[in-house]
Amino acid sequence: MADGSEVMTQGSDARRGRGSSEAPESGRRSSEESGGGILYVVATPIGNLSDITQRAVEVLRSAHLIACEDTRKSRTLLQRRQISTEVMSLHKFSEARKTQAILERLERGENVALISDAGTPALSDPGTMLVRAARVSGYRVTPIPGASAITAALSVSGMDASSFVYLGFAPRKDDQRARFFNEILLEDRTCIFFESPKRLTDSLRVAARILGGTHMVVMRELTKIHEEMLHGSASEILGFLEMRESVRGEIIVVVEGSVRQADSVDLERAVETLMQEGFTGKKLADEARRRYGVRKSDAYDKFLELKNAT
Repeated sequence: MADGSEVMTQGSDARRGRGSSEAPESGRRSSEESGGGILYVVATPIGNLSDITQRAVEVLRSAHLIACEDTRKSRTLLQRRQISTEVMSLHKFSEARKTQAILERLERGENVALISDAGTPALSDPGTMLVRAARVSGYRVTPIPGASAITAALSVSGMDASSFVYLGFAPRKDDQRARFFNEILLEDRTCIFFESPKRLTDSLRVAARILGGTHMVVMRELTKIHEEMLHGSASEILGFLEMRESVRGEIIVVVEGSVRQADSVDLERAVETLMQEGFTGKKLADEARRRYGVRKSDAYDKFLELKNAT
C-alpha cells in the first residue's frame, strides 16, 4: 500500500512540474532542470488480467497519457481497472513518427506511461526508440516492473536460468532458421525465444534436424485458461502438434543449454577423431561442441596440445 501511495505522490508532484532528484547525465538536462515529465515503462499482464501490480495501476491512473502498442487491446485492461487516462497508439510502424509528439508532452511537464500489448515494453515490442529519445533529451525514465513472459517461462521450464540467452522471435525462412538453431546447438546457456503459432511446426522441423534430442519446452498461452506446456525433443513435440488441426495462442520456447555429453566424453579421443577427419582449429572446436557437448575452449586447447606433440 505504501508503494502505491508513493507513486501517487510522485505522479502528482511531476504534474506540478517537479522532476527527478537524480543527477543529470553529463551534457544533458535533468527532469528537474527542464521541468519535464516522467516516462514510465509499465509492465502489464501477459494473459491473466489480475497479474498487474498496484503500483502499475496507480501510475496508469495518474499519468497524463498512456502510449499503447494497440489501444484496442489495452482498453480491456484499462476499463477493468477503471482507468480513464488518455491513450495514444505507439506501434512499430508509428513509433518513429510519434516519439517527437510524446517528447513534446514530456516537455510540458506531463507524465507518460508506456505499455505494450502484454508484458514488459521494449522487449520484442515497441518502446526502445522512445526510451532512448527520452533519455537523450534529459527526461527521467523509470521502470514499473511486473509480468514478463520471458522470466515466467524460465521459472517453470525446469532448466538452469542462472544464465540464459533471449533471442527474440525465431526467423521466418528455413535457411535463417538453420543458422538460428545451429547457434543454439553451440550455446552452453539456456535459450529462450518467441514464435508465431502459424510458424511453430515449420520451426520445429528445422530444430528437430539440427538439435536432435536436445530437451526443450514449448509453452502456449501462459497464465491464460488454455495454458499448455509441452516437454521433449523438437521431433517429439512436433509429432504431438501435427495431430492437431492448428496451433493457436502466444508461443514461447525454452531450449536447454548444450551440456548433454560433456561429463562422459574422453576429450583426447574425441579431438583425435576429429583431427583424423580433417578438422582443425576453430572448426574442430565448433564440431566438438556440436557432436560431443564439450566446451569449445577445452577442445581447442586439447587440439593445440596434440598438434604440438606431433
